[in-house]
Amino acid sequence: MGSIETDKAFVHPYMPNSVPAVKQQMLDELGVESIEEIYKSLIPDDLLYKERLNLPEPIVNEYELKRHVMGILKKNITTEDYVSFLGAGCYRHQVPAICDELNMRGEFLTAYCGDTYSDHGKMQAIFEYTSMMGELLDADIVSYTTYDAGQAVSSAFRIALRVQAARGNARRAVLVPSTMNPEIKSQAYAYCRNAGEIVAVASDVKTGLMDLGDLEEKLRDGSAAVVFYENPSYLGFFETQAEEIARLAHSYGALCIAQPETASLGIVESPMNLGADLVCGDIQPLGMHMQFGGGQAGFIACKQELELAEQFPTYMYGIAKTGKEGRYGWGRAMNYRCSHGSRENANEYFGTETGLWGITAGIYLASMGPQGMYELGETILQKTNYAIRRLSEAGQITVNLFGGANFQEFVVNFDRTGKTVKEINQELLKYKIFGGKDLSEDFPQYGQSALYCVSELTTEEEIESLKNALEEVTGGKR
Repeated sequence: MGSIETDKAFVHPYMPNSVPAVKQQMLDELGVESIEEIYKSLIPDDLLYKERLNLPEPIVNEYELKRHVMGILKKNITTEDYVSFLGAGCYRHQVPAICDELNMRGEFLTAYCGDTYSDHGKMQAIFEYTSMMGELLDADIVSYTTYDAGQAVSSAFRIALRVQAARGNARRAVLVPSTMNPEIKSQAYAYCRNAGEIVAVASDVKTGLMDLGDLEEKLRDGSAAVVFYENPSYLGFFETQAEEIARLAHSYGALCIAQPETASLGIVESPMNLGADLVCGDIQPLGMHMQFGGGQAGFIACKQELELAEQFPTYMYGIAKTGKEGRYGWGRAMNYRCSHGSRENANEYFGTETGLWGITAGIYLASMGPQGMYELGETILQKTNYAIRRLSEAGQITVNLFGGANFQEFVVNFDRTGKTVKEINQELLKYKIFGGKDLSEDFPQYGQSALYCVSELTTEEEIESLKNALEEVTGGKR
Protein backbone atom coordinates (compact mmCIF):
# COMPACT_ATOMS: atom_id res chain seq x y z
CA MET A 1 0.00 0.00 0.00
CA GLY A 2 1.33 3.44 -0.82
CA SER A 3 1.37 6.38 1.57
CA ILE A 4 -1.75 8.29 2.57
CA GLU A 5 -0.64 11.14 0.33
CA THR A 6 -0.23 9.05 -2.82
CA ASP A 7 -3.29 6.81 -2.33
CA LYS A 8 -5.91 9.49 -1.85
CA ALA A 9 -8.40 7.55 -3.98
CA PHE A 10 -8.02 4.28 -2.06
CA VAL A 11 -11.10 3.17 -0.10
CA HIS A 12 -10.31 0.47 2.44
CA PRO A 13 -13.20 -2.02 2.68
CA TYR A 14 -12.65 -2.73 6.39
CA MET A 15 -11.79 0.72 7.73
CA PRO A 16 -14.46 3.33 8.41
CA ASN A 17 -14.14 6.88 7.08
CA SER A 18 -11.66 5.87 4.37
CA VAL A 19 -13.78 7.31 1.56
CA PRO A 20 -11.76 10.28 0.19
CA ALA A 21 -14.69 12.70 0.46
CA VAL A 22 -15.29 11.75 4.10
CA LYS A 23 -11.58 12.07 4.93
CA GLN A 24 -11.48 15.49 3.28
CA GLN A 25 -14.52 16.58 5.26
CA MET A 26 -12.77 15.60 8.49
CA LEU A 27 -9.59 17.46 7.49
CA ASP A 28 -11.62 20.56 6.61
CA GLU A 29 -13.34 20.43 10.00
CA LEU A 30 -9.93 20.28 11.72
CA GLY A 31 -8.55 23.05 9.54
CA VAL A 32 -5.58 21.07 8.19
CA GLU A 33 -4.62 19.93 4.71
CA SER A 34 -3.30 16.46 5.51
CA ILE A 35 -2.99 13.86 8.25
CA GLU A 36 0.79 14.28 8.07
CA GLU A 37 0.31 17.89 9.15
CA ILE A 38 -1.24 16.65 12.40
CA TYR A 39 1.62 14.22 13.02
CA LYS A 40 4.25 16.88 12.35
CA SER A 41 2.59 19.26 14.80
CA LEU A 42 2.86 16.68 17.59
CA ILE A 43 5.97 14.59 16.87
CA PRO A 44 9.46 16.17 16.80
CA ASP A 45 11.00 16.00 13.36
CA ASP A 46 13.95 13.88 14.53
CA LEU A 47 11.52 11.24 15.82
CA LEU A 48 9.22 11.29 12.80
CA TYR A 49 9.61 8.21 10.59
CA LYS A 50 9.87 9.44 7.01
CA GLU A 51 10.26 6.17 5.09
CA ARG A 52 7.55 3.86 3.80
CA LEU A 53 6.56 1.16 6.29
CA ASN A 54 7.30 -2.36 5.08
CA LEU A 55 3.70 -3.50 5.06
CA PRO A 56 2.10 -5.98 2.64
CA GLU A 57 -0.40 -4.84 0.08
CA PRO A 58 -3.98 -4.94 1.43
CA ILE A 59 -6.14 -7.94 0.53
CA VAL A 60 -9.42 -6.33 -0.41
CA ASN A 61 -11.23 -9.46 -1.60
CA GLU A 62 -13.05 -11.09 1.34
CA TYR A 63 -12.61 -14.62 0.01
CA GLU A 64 -8.88 -14.17 -0.58
CA LEU A 65 -8.48 -12.56 2.85
CA LYS A 66 -10.21 -15.50 4.51
CA ARG A 67 -7.99 -17.98 2.64
CA HIS A 68 -4.92 -16.05 3.70
CA VAL A 69 -5.89 -15.97 7.40
CA MET A 70 -7.01 -19.61 7.45
CA GLY A 71 -3.73 -20.62 5.81
CA ILE A 72 -1.88 -19.03 8.72
CA LEU A 73 -4.16 -20.61 11.33
CA LYS A 74 -3.86 -24.06 9.77
CA LYS A 75 -0.15 -24.06 10.54
CA ASN A 76 -1.18 -24.63 14.16
CA ILE A 77 -2.12 -28.04 15.55
CA THR A 78 -5.00 -27.72 17.98
CA THR A 79 -6.02 -29.71 21.04
CA GLU A 80 -8.85 -31.05 18.91
CA ASP A 81 -6.26 -32.64 16.58
CA TYR A 82 -3.82 -33.97 19.19
CA VAL A 83 -4.29 -35.21 22.75
CA SER A 84 -3.05 -32.49 25.08
CA PHE A 85 -1.53 -32.77 28.55
CA LEU A 86 -0.50 -29.12 28.62
CA GLY A 87 -1.91 -26.77 31.23
CA ALA A 88 0.24 -24.37 33.24
CA GLY A 89 -2.35 -21.59 33.37
CA CYS A 90 -4.55 -22.21 30.32
CA TYR A 91 -6.85 -25.23 30.38
CA ARG A 92 -9.10 -27.26 28.12
CA HIS A 93 -12.49 -27.58 29.81
CA GLN A 94 -15.97 -28.36 28.61
CA VAL A 95 -17.69 -25.15 27.51
CA PRO A 96 -21.51 -25.42 27.67
CA ALA A 97 -23.08 -24.49 24.34
CA ILE A 98 -25.10 -21.77 26.05
CA CYS A 99 -21.88 -19.84 26.81
CA ASP A 100 -21.01 -19.47 23.12
CA GLU A 101 -24.62 -18.89 22.15
CA LEU A 102 -25.14 -15.98 24.53
CA ASN A 103 -21.75 -14.30 24.45
CA MET A 104 -22.03 -13.97 20.67
CA ARG A 105 -25.12 -11.79 21.04
CA GLY A 106 -24.50 -8.26 19.79
CA GLU A 107 -25.54 -6.80 23.16
CA PHE A 108 -22.62 -8.55 24.85
CA LEU A 109 -20.01 -9.11 22.17
CA THR A 110 -18.23 -5.79 22.53
CA ALA A 111 -16.17 -5.67 25.71
CA TYR A 112 -17.04 -2.03 26.30
CA CYS A 113 -19.73 -0.80 28.68
CA GLY A 114 -21.81 2.31 28.20
CA ASP A 115 -22.66 4.86 30.86
CA THR A 116 -24.45 3.88 34.04
CA TYR A 117 -27.77 5.18 32.75
CA SER A 118 -27.60 3.58 29.29
CA ASP A 119 -26.30 0.03 29.56
CA HIS A 120 -28.31 -1.66 32.31
CA GLY A 121 -28.49 -5.04 30.56
CA LYS A 122 -24.75 -5.47 30.31
CA MET A 123 -24.23 -4.05 33.77
CA GLN A 124 -26.75 -6.45 35.25
CA ALA A 125 -24.98 -9.34 33.53
CA ILE A 126 -21.65 -8.28 35.06
CA PHE A 127 -23.31 -7.73 38.44
CA GLU A 128 -24.73 -11.27 38.30
CA TYR A 129 -21.27 -12.59 37.41
CA THR A 130 -19.65 -10.87 40.39
CA SER A 131 -22.47 -12.10 42.64
CA MET A 132 -21.95 -15.72 41.61
CA MET A 133 -18.18 -15.38 41.92
CA GLY A 134 -18.82 -14.00 45.40
CA GLU A 135 -20.74 -17.17 46.24
CA LEU A 136 -18.02 -19.40 44.78
CA LEU A 137 -15.30 -17.55 46.71
CA ASP A 138 -17.37 -16.76 49.81
CA ALA A 139 -16.38 -13.14 49.24
CA ASP A 140 -18.39 -9.93 49.65
CA ILE A 141 -16.66 -7.86 46.97
CA VAL A 142 -15.55 -9.07 43.52
CA SER A 143 -13.85 -6.83 40.98
CA TYR A 144 -14.63 -6.27 37.35
CA THR A 145 -12.45 -8.55 35.26
CA THR A 146 -8.76 -7.79 34.82
CA TYR A 147 -6.74 -8.72 31.74
CA ASP A 148 -5.66 -12.10 33.14
CA ALA A 149 -4.50 -13.82 36.34
CA GLY A 150 -1.13 -12.11 36.04
CA GLN A 151 -2.69 -8.68 36.21
CA ALA A 152 -5.07 -9.80 38.98
CA VAL A 153 -2.16 -11.01 41.12
CA SER A 154 -0.08 -7.93 40.34
CA SER A 155 -2.95 -5.56 41.15
CA ALA A 156 -3.68 -7.48 44.35
CA PHE A 157 -0.06 -6.90 45.37
CA ARG A 158 -0.39 -3.19 44.61
CA ILE A 159 -3.66 -3.02 46.57
CA ALA A 160 -1.96 -4.55 49.61
CA LEU A 161 1.06 -2.25 49.28
CA ARG A 162 -1.23 0.81 49.13
CA VAL A 163 -3.12 -0.40 52.21
CA GLN A 164 0.15 -0.78 54.10
CA ALA A 165 1.21 2.71 53.00
CA ALA A 166 -2.15 4.13 54.16
CA ARG A 167 -1.53 2.51 57.54
CA GLY A 168 1.75 4.37 57.76
CA ASN A 169 3.92 1.31 57.11
CA ALA A 170 6.98 1.61 54.90
CA ARG A 171 6.93 -2.12 54.15
CA ARG A 172 7.67 -3.08 50.56
CA ALA A 173 8.47 -6.82 50.49
CA VAL A 174 6.03 -9.21 48.82
CA LEU A 175 6.83 -12.77 49.89
CA VAL A 176 5.96 -15.41 47.29
CA PRO A 177 6.54 -19.19 47.12
CA SER A 178 9.57 -20.39 45.18
CA THR A 179 7.17 -22.64 43.22
CA MET A 180 5.12 -19.65 41.99
CA ASN A 181 3.98 -19.56 38.36
CA PRO A 182 7.08 -18.02 36.70
CA GLU A 183 5.09 -16.09 34.10
CA ILE A 184 2.91 -14.45 36.73
CA LYS A 185 5.94 -13.81 38.92
CA SER A 186 7.61 -12.04 35.99
CA GLN A 187 4.51 -9.89 35.46
CA ALA A 188 4.32 -9.03 39.15
CA TYR A 189 7.98 -8.04 39.24
CA ALA A 190 7.52 -5.63 36.32
CA TYR A 191 4.20 -4.28 37.65
CA CYS A 192 5.35 -3.75 41.23
CA ARG A 193 9.03 -2.90 41.00
CA ASN A 194 8.51 0.81 41.67
CA ALA A 195 6.29 0.03 44.67
CA GLY A 196 7.64 -3.16 46.21
CA GLU A 197 10.14 -6.01 46.06
CA ILE A 198 9.24 -9.61 45.14
CA VAL A 199 11.04 -12.01 47.51
CA ALA A 200 10.88 -15.81 47.17
CA VAL A 201 10.27 -18.01 50.21
CA ALA A 202 11.99 -21.40 50.17
CA SER A 203 9.98 -24.57 49.58
CA ASP A 204 10.37 -27.96 51.21
CA VAL A 205 12.48 -30.11 48.89
CA LYS A 206 10.35 -33.24 49.36
CA THR A 207 6.82 -31.84 49.51
CA GLY A 208 7.10 -28.56 47.60
CA LEU A 209 5.17 -26.83 50.42
CA MET A 210 6.22 -23.40 51.59
CA ASP A 211 8.96 -23.56 54.21
CA LEU A 212 7.25 -21.97 57.23
CA GLY A 213 10.57 -21.50 59.01
CA ASP A 214 11.95 -19.45 56.14
CA LEU A 215 8.64 -17.59 55.87
CA GLU A 216 8.72 -16.56 59.54
CA GLU A 217 12.36 -15.57 59.31
CA LYS A 218 11.57 -13.23 56.40
CA LEU A 219 8.49 -11.89 58.22
CA ARG A 220 10.49 -11.26 61.39
CA ASP A 221 12.68 -8.59 59.78
CA GLY A 222 9.59 -6.37 59.50
CA SER A 223 9.83 -5.57 55.79
CA ALA A 224 7.08 -7.87 54.54
CA ALA A 225 3.90 -6.14 53.40
CA VAL A 226 2.31 -9.17 51.73
CA VAL A 227 2.47 -12.97 51.85
CA PHE A 228 1.19 -14.74 48.72
CA TYR A 229 0.49 -18.40 47.97
CA GLU A 230 -1.20 -20.44 45.22
CA ASN A 231 -3.63 -23.22 46.08
CA PRO A 232 -3.36 -25.59 44.33
CA SER A 233 0.19 -24.55 43.52
CA TYR A 234 1.51 -23.94 40.02
CA LEU A 235 3.05 -27.42 40.24
CA GLY A 236 -0.30 -29.01 41.06
CA PHE A 237 0.02 -29.96 44.73
CA PHE A 238 -2.24 -28.53 47.44
CA GLU A 239 -0.70 -25.98 49.81
CA THR A 240 -2.02 -27.66 52.98
CA GLN A 241 -0.57 -24.99 55.30
CA ALA A 242 -2.85 -22.18 54.11
CA GLU A 243 -4.26 -21.30 57.53
CA GLU A 244 -0.82 -21.26 59.13
CA ILE A 245 0.56 -19.06 56.33
CA ALA A 246 -2.27 -16.55 56.89
CA ARG A 247 -1.80 -16.69 60.69
CA LEU A 248 1.92 -16.01 60.40
CA ALA A 249 1.35 -13.16 57.94
CA HIS A 250 -1.17 -11.46 60.23
CA SER A 251 0.90 -11.99 63.38
CA TYR A 252 3.66 -9.88 61.80
CA GLY A 253 1.32 -7.26 60.38
CA ALA A 254 1.44 -8.46 56.76
CA LEU A 255 -1.56 -9.03 54.51
CA CYS A 256 -2.23 -12.46 53.01
CA ILE A 257 -3.17 -12.97 49.35
CA ALA A 258 -4.11 -16.29 47.75
CA GLN A 259 -4.64 -17.47 44.20
CA PRO A 260 -7.00 -20.46 43.94
CA GLU A 261 -7.79 -22.50 40.83
CA THR A 262 -11.41 -21.57 40.07
CA ALA A 263 -12.22 -25.05 38.73
CA SER A 264 -11.37 -26.51 42.16
CA LEU A 265 -13.61 -24.27 44.25
CA GLY A 266 -16.57 -26.64 44.09
CA ILE A 267 -14.67 -29.13 46.27
CA VAL A 268 -12.03 -27.18 48.22
CA GLU A 269 -12.43 -24.40 50.75
CA SER A 270 -12.04 -20.86 49.49
CA PRO A 271 -8.84 -19.16 50.74
CA MET A 272 -11.20 -16.42 51.94
CA ASN A 273 -12.25 -18.76 54.75
CA LEU A 274 -8.67 -19.80 55.53
CA GLY A 275 -7.50 -16.32 56.44
CA ALA A 276 -6.65 -14.65 53.10
CA ASP A 277 -7.34 -10.92 52.94
CA LEU A 278 -7.45 -10.85 49.13
CA VAL A 279 -8.17 -13.65 46.69
CA CYS A 280 -7.30 -13.37 42.99
CA GLY A 281 -6.89 -15.56 39.93
CA ASP A 282 -8.12 -16.44 36.45
CA ILE A 283 -11.64 -17.24 35.26
CA GLN A 284 -10.53 -18.95 32.02
CA PRO A 285 -11.77 -22.36 33.29
CA LEU A 286 -15.29 -20.90 33.60
CA GLY A 287 -16.60 -21.19 30.05
CA MET A 288 -13.67 -19.99 27.94
CA HIS A 289 -12.06 -21.97 25.12
CA MET A 290 -8.27 -22.18 24.89
CA GLN A 291 -8.28 -20.17 21.62
CA PHE A 292 -4.56 -20.47 20.76
CA GLY A 293 -3.67 -18.91 24.11
CA GLY A 294 -6.95 -18.62 25.92
CA GLY A 295 -9.73 -16.19 26.65
CA GLN A 296 -8.00 -15.10 29.85
CA ALA A 297 -9.53 -12.78 32.45
CA GLY A 298 -8.71 -12.23 36.09
CA PHE A 299 -10.62 -11.44 39.30
CA ILE A 300 -9.84 -9.89 42.67
CA ALA A 301 -12.06 -10.41 45.71
CA CYS A 302 -12.20 -9.58 49.41
CA LYS A 303 -14.51 -9.40 52.40
CA GLN A 304 -16.60 -6.30 53.13
CA GLU A 305 -13.64 -4.18 54.18
CA LEU A 306 -13.62 -0.58 52.97
CA GLU A 307 -9.88 -0.26 53.57
CA LEU A 308 -9.30 -2.88 50.86
CA ALA A 309 -12.23 -2.03 48.61
CA GLU A 310 -11.16 1.59 48.19
CA GLN A 311 -7.85 0.41 46.77
CA PHE A 312 -9.37 -1.77 44.02
CA PRO A 313 -8.39 -0.27 40.64
CA THR A 314 -11.27 -1.75 38.61
CA TYR A 315 -14.97 -1.09 38.20
CA MET A 316 -17.33 -2.39 40.86
CA TYR A 317 -20.94 -2.94 39.97
CA GLY A 318 -23.72 -2.23 42.45
CA ILE A 319 -27.48 -2.60 42.57
CA ALA A 320 -29.95 0.12 43.59
CA LYS A 321 -33.69 0.39 44.09
CA THR A 322 -35.67 2.61 41.77
CA GLY A 323 -38.84 4.58 42.26
CA LYS A 324 -40.85 1.55 41.10
CA GLU A 325 -41.35 -1.31 43.53
CA GLY A 326 -39.52 -4.48 42.47
CA ARG A 327 -37.50 -2.76 39.75
CA TYR A 328 -33.77 -2.23 40.18
CA GLY A 329 -30.99 -0.38 38.48
CA TRP A 330 -27.30 -1.18 38.12
CA GLY A 331 -24.33 1.09 38.09
CA ARG A 332 -20.72 1.55 39.06
CA ALA A 333 -19.89 1.89 42.72
CA MET A 334 -17.13 4.15 44.11
CA ASN A 335 -16.15 5.17 40.60
CA TYR A 336 -13.70 7.78 41.91
CA ARG A 337 -11.12 5.04 42.62
CA CYS A 338 -10.54 3.90 39.07
CA SER A 339 -9.03 5.42 35.95
CA HIS A 340 -12.48 5.91 34.41
CA GLY A 341 -13.47 8.02 37.39
CA SER A 342 -10.27 10.03 37.58
CA ARG A 343 -7.32 9.23 35.35
CA GLU A 344 -5.03 11.61 37.23
CA ASN A 345 -5.84 10.34 40.72
CA ALA A 346 -6.64 6.69 40.01
CA ASN A 347 -4.99 3.84 41.90
CA GLU A 348 -3.97 2.17 38.64
CA TYR A 349 -5.03 2.27 35.00
CA PHE A 350 -7.26 -0.53 33.76
CA GLY A 351 -9.09 -1.35 30.54
CA THR A 352 -12.41 -2.95 29.67
CA GLU A 353 -11.23 -5.56 27.18
CA THR A 354 -12.28 -8.59 29.26
CA GLY A 355 -15.87 -7.67 30.12
CA LEU A 356 -17.17 -10.30 27.68
CA TRP A 357 -15.37 -13.02 29.63
CA GLY A 358 -16.95 -11.87 32.88
CA ILE A 359 -20.37 -12.25 31.28
CA THR A 360 -19.35 -15.64 29.87
CA ALA A 361 -18.17 -16.83 33.29
CA GLY A 362 -21.50 -15.68 34.74
CA ILE A 363 -23.37 -17.76 32.15
CA TYR A 364 -21.12 -20.74 32.95
CA LEU A 365 -21.65 -20.49 36.71
CA ALA A 366 -25.41 -20.08 36.27
CA SER A 367 -25.58 -23.18 34.07
CA MET A 368 -23.35 -25.27 36.36
CA GLY A 369 -24.72 -24.30 39.74
CA PRO A 370 -23.16 -25.52 43.01
CA GLN A 371 -23.71 -29.19 42.17
CA GLY A 372 -22.11 -28.80 38.75
CA MET A 373 -19.04 -27.11 40.23
CA TYR A 374 -18.78 -29.90 42.79
CA GLU A 375 -18.96 -32.57 40.09
CA LEU A 376 -16.38 -30.70 37.99
CA GLY A 377 -13.88 -30.59 40.84
CA GLU A 378 -14.57 -34.18 41.87
CA THR A 379 -14.10 -35.47 38.32
CA ILE A 380 -10.81 -33.62 37.83
CA LEU A 381 -9.54 -34.83 41.20
CA GLN A 382 -10.38 -38.44 40.36
CA LYS A 383 -8.86 -38.29 36.87
CA THR A 384 -5.71 -36.64 38.21
CA ASN A 385 -5.28 -39.44 40.73
CA TYR A 386 -5.97 -42.09 38.07
CA ALA A 387 -3.42 -40.54 35.68
CA ILE A 388 -0.77 -40.49 38.42
CA ARG A 389 -1.36 -44.16 39.24
CA ARG A 390 -1.31 -45.32 35.62
CA LEU A 391 1.69 -43.26 34.53
CA SER A 392 3.66 -44.45 37.55
CA GLU A 393 3.80 -47.81 35.79
CA ALA A 394 5.37 -46.37 32.64
CA GLY A 395 9.12 -46.48 32.02
CA GLN A 396 11.95 -45.02 34.04
CA ILE A 397 10.03 -41.97 35.20
CA THR A 398 9.03 -40.52 38.55
CA VAL A 399 5.39 -39.42 38.59
CA ASN A 400 4.05 -36.90 41.12
CA LEU A 401 7.43 -35.70 42.29
CA PHE A 402 6.12 -34.27 45.58
CA GLY A 403 3.98 -37.24 46.56
CA GLY A 404 0.92 -35.46 47.98
CA ALA A 405 -2.62 -34.87 46.72
CA ASN A 406 -2.87 -32.98 43.44
CA PHE A 407 -5.52 -31.14 41.49
CA GLN A 408 -5.40 -31.12 37.68
CA GLU A 409 -1.59 -31.03 37.39
CA PHE A 410 1.40 -33.01 38.62
CA VAL A 411 5.14 -33.11 38.00
CA VAL A 412 6.78 -35.97 36.06
CA ASN A 413 10.57 -36.33 36.30
CA PHE A 414 12.56 -37.93 33.45
CA ASP A 415 16.10 -37.86 34.91
CA ARG A 416 16.45 -41.66 34.89
CA THR A 417 15.61 -41.88 31.19
CA GLY A 418 18.73 -39.99 30.12
CA LYS A 419 16.56 -37.80 27.90
CA THR A 420 15.51 -34.18 28.20
CA VAL A 421 11.90 -33.08 28.43
CA LYS A 422 12.33 -31.35 25.09
CA GLU A 423 13.43 -34.62 23.45
CA ILE A 424 10.58 -36.56 25.02
CA ASN A 425 7.98 -33.99 24.00
CA GLN A 426 9.33 -34.09 20.46
CA GLU A 427 8.95 -37.86 20.42
CA LEU A 428 5.41 -37.66 21.80
CA LEU A 429 4.36 -35.53 18.84
CA LYS A 430 4.81 -38.64 16.67
CA TYR A 431 2.00 -40.19 18.74
CA LYS A 432 -0.13 -37.05 18.29
CA ILE A 433 0.33 -36.13 21.94
CA PHE A 434 1.27 -32.78 23.45
CA GLY A 435 3.48 -33.59 26.43
CA GLY A 436 3.74 -31.62 29.66
CA LYS A 437 5.12 -28.10 30.18
CA ASP A 438 8.92 -28.23 30.34
CA LEU A 439 10.00 -27.06 33.82
CA SER A 440 13.75 -27.54 33.40
CA GLU A 441 14.49 -23.88 32.68
CA ASP A 442 12.26 -22.27 35.30
CA PHE A 443 12.86 -24.92 37.98
CA PRO A 444 16.30 -26.44 37.31
CA GLN A 445 16.40 -27.83 40.87
CA TYR A 446 13.86 -30.45 39.77
CA GLY A 447 16.00 -31.70 36.90
CA GLN A 448 14.35 -32.81 33.67
CA SER A 449 10.76 -32.45 34.83
CA ALA A 450 7.51 -31.54 33.12
CA LEU A 451 4.13 -30.38 34.37
CA TYR A 452 1.36 -32.67 33.13
CA CYS A 453 -2.30 -31.66 33.12
CA VAL A 454 -5.60 -33.52 32.94
CA SER A 455 -9.11 -32.11 33.01
CA GLU A 456 -12.64 -33.44 33.10
CA LEU A 457 -12.33 -33.93 29.32
CA THR A 458 -9.29 -36.23 29.57
CA THR A 459 -10.41 -39.79 28.87
CA GLU A 460 -9.14 -43.12 30.18
CA GLU A 461 -8.10 -44.00 26.63
CA GLU A 462 -6.01 -40.81 26.33
CA ILE A 463 -4.23 -41.55 29.61
CA GLU A 464 -3.53 -45.09 28.43
CA SER A 465 -2.21 -43.74 25.11
CA LEU A 466 0.15 -41.44 27.00
CA LYS A 467 1.31 -44.29 29.24
CA ASN A 468 2.04 -46.53 26.26
CA ALA A 469 3.81 -43.75 24.37
CA LEU A 470 5.99 -42.89 27.37
CA GLU A 471 6.92 -46.55 27.78
CA GLU A 472 8.13 -46.65 24.19
CA VAL A 473 9.83 -43.26 24.27
CA THR A 474 11.65 -43.97 27.55
CA GLY A 475 12.70 -47.52 26.71
CA GLY A 476 10.01 -49.73 28.15
CA LYS A 477 8.73 -50.68 31.58
CA ARG A 478 10.96 -51.01 34.62
